[in-house]
Amino acid sequence: MAKVGVVGLDIGTSHVRAAEVQPGPRGGAPTLVRYAEAPLPAGAVRDGEVEDATTVASAIRSLWSSAKFPTRNVNIGVGNQRVVVRALDLPWMPLPQLRGSLAFQVQDLLPMSTDDALMDYYPTGEVDAQTGRMLQGMLVAATRDTVRANVMAVEAAGLRPQLVDLNPFALLRAVVRGDLVNRTVAVVDVGARITQLVIASRGMPRFVRILPSGGQSVTDAVASALGIAGPEAENVKRQVGVGYAVAPELAVAAEAVNNSVRPLVEAVRNTFVYYAGNHHGDGIDVVVLTGGGCHLPGLGQYLSSASRLPVTLGDPLSTMRVAKSLQSDALAAASSTLAMPIGLALGVAA
Repeated sequence: MAKVGVVGLDIGTSHVRAAEVQPGPRGGAPTLVRYAEAPLPAGAVRDGEVEDATTVASAIRSLWSSAKFPTRNVNIGVGNQRVVVRALDLPWMPLPQLRGSLAFQVQDLLPMSTDDALMDYYPTGEVDAQTGRMLQGMLVAATRDTVRANVMAVEAAGLRPQLVDLNPFALLRAVVRGDLVNRTVAVVDVGARITQLVIASRGMPRFVRILPSGGQSVTDAVASALGIAGPEAENVKRQVGVGYAVAPELAVAAEAVNNSVRPLVEAVRNTFVYYAGNHHGDGIDVVVLTGGGCHLPGLGQYLSSASRLPVTLGDPLSTMRVAKSLQSDALAAASSTLAMPIGLALGVAA
C-alpha cells in the first residue's frame, strides 16, 4: 500500500487549495503527490477568516471528491490582522513549561485578553544575558474566534485538523529552502485580500506583518474606475500591469492600478526599512514573491525599484520531487499559489 502523505489545506479568499506531500527518504527531498484547488464565491472568506462555513465546507468536500485525497487529516493555517506575531525574548525554561506559563508572561503585550486568545511560542535561538539564559523567539497569538471559524468549516467538510499553523511560517517552509536558507529573505505573499510578509534570517523567522490588501483589491479599483464587472476588470488589470506605458484608452485603468498598488508597495517597503533599522548588520538580501497576486505584470520590478532589493518569484517545487501524475505546465504555472498548502503540509512532512 502506498504511503499516505501529509495534506496542507489553504483556505484563501477566492480558493481552497490542498497539497499532499510525502517526506523524503532519510531526510531527502519531499515529494508533491497530489494538488487541487476549488473556487470560493465572494464573501465566503473575508480577511482570512471563514464567514460562510457551509459554503467553504462544500468547496472542500468537492475538492476531496475530485482529487481523491487519501486522508481526512489535514494541516490548516491562519493569517489575518487578528493574529499577533512579535519577536519576544523570554527567560529560558523547557518549552512545555514555557508554553504553560505563556499567558502570564505576555498578558500585558497583547491587544486582546489572554482568555480570548490561542497562543504559542516559536523559539529561534538562545542568548546569555546579564539576567541569565534567555530564549529568543516569536510570540504568536490569535483570537479564538478566528481559529474556531476555520476549524469548524474544515470539520463540517468531514476533515480532521491535525495542526493549526501560522500561514507566514508555512510560506517560509515552502520557499526558503536550498541556498536561501543561508540568507536573509523577505517573503511577500500577495493574496486576494491579504498580503502576508515574513522576514527570515538563516531560515528562522524574525518579523511578520499582515497587510489588508491584495490582488482583488486592485481588480476592484479597476472595476470601480471603469464601471465594469470583476472578471473583465481582472483581464484589464493584467493587460495594463503596473508601471508600464499604455494606450490612451487604458489610461484610466492604469491610474486605478497604480493608485491601488502604490500604497501596498509603500507599506511593504516601509516594513523593510523598519526591519533594517532594528536589525543592524542583518539586511535583507532578496525578496521572494508568492501568491496569486504576484503575477500582476510589473509588480516585481516596481517593488524592486521601491525597495532597492532584488525580487524573484518563489518556486516551492524547486527543491521538491513531483509525482509523475502531476508533471504538467499547469502545475508549474500554479507554483506561486502552491506555496501555502505545500508549506502547511511541510509543517509535519519536513
